[in-house]
Amino acid sequence: MTSTSIELTTVADDLVVFHEGETTYRYEGLDPDTGIELHGVTVRTLAPPSGALLARFATVNDVHFGETECGVIDQRSDGPIVRPGPDEAPYPEMMNRAAAAEIASIEPDAVIVKGDLSVDGRDEEWAAFEACWRVPFDDRLHVVRGNHDAYQGQHRYAGDQWIELPGLTIGLFDTAIPGQTTGGLRPAQLAEIDDRLASVTGRVLLMGHHQQWVPSGPDSNRSDDYFGMHPDASDGLDELCLRHRHVIGYTAGHTHRHRVRTMTRSGVPSVEIGCVKDFPGTWAEYRVYEGGVMQVVHRISSPEALSWSNRCRVIYSDFGIDYEAYALGTLAERCFVFPER
Repeated sequence: MTSTSIELTTVADDLVVFHEGETTYRYEGLDPDTGIELHGVTVRTLAPPSGALLARFATVNDVHFGETECGVIDQRSDGPIVRPGPDEAPYPEMMNRAAAAEIASIEPDAVIVKGDLSVDGRDEEWAAFEACWRVPFDDRLHVVRGNHDAYQGQHRYAGDQWIELPGLTIGLFDTAIPGQTTGGLRPAQLAEIDDRLASVTGRVLLMGHHQQWVPSGPDSNRSDDYFGMHPDASDGLDELCLRHRHVIGYTAGHTHRHRVRTMTRSGVPSVEIGCVKDFPGTWAEYRVYEGGVMQVVHRISSPEALSWSNRCRVIYSDFGIDYEAYALGTLAERCFVFPER
């Protein structure tokens, strides 16, 4: 797929969005659970959960304030490495401000940032993050750190949080291990989560920065240096979901991709959401109904954001990675209703 091809990026119960280069085709006010032909593609809107819409919130992750080069791995010169032009604004600030503006337009009950706020946890990077996100959302903003925010042993944005919304409780977990790229949940942390889940009634959605280890495909190897959440902690999270049937899913960032896998024992979805800073440049909306929760991933759609994110489709190709396919995932992995248990 090239940046000039028409791509179907978003489907909700009332919305369909296509992108072509820097052009957005947005179709709103559609009937739910209905097929419609657009741009030569037959699209079916999602069937919403039953009952009234109770709440709406948004998440972002891997916003990376302070980054100046996109596509760098371990300071290697392989690429392609994409850099802004001399007259262009820093791309993390441009992408984040566009995402914040779009999120503000849905009047969210909460905005959750799931880690990697910065490149290296510097004060000026966190200040830029706060200026972009705290100012418009104030006490609706909930933030947890990622690995990039704790490489030097920093503790700002550390700790677990519980967020209560109409129809849903959100558990936001600190999975960072200071000084390391990998993540986890400590045994004491899992025990505290277990106790809290036992006291909660109603649906619960769990969130953190690091993706869960789920033994399937290329992730089958159990390793202490797994790129995401340590396998022991991942198993512990699965066990919690098995015991507490009101947990509907776990969502993470870290991988800069959209993907959904299924936990081995509980069968609960383990979800990954792509990054803000490069392709496809996304944020996730969650619609909470009386009967369940819908995830709707949106591509940041200002012309400047689309131009930049399209330029980033080619990163990591020197490493043999098809980043375009890797990061975008499938429509079903971006837009869906969490299954009831």
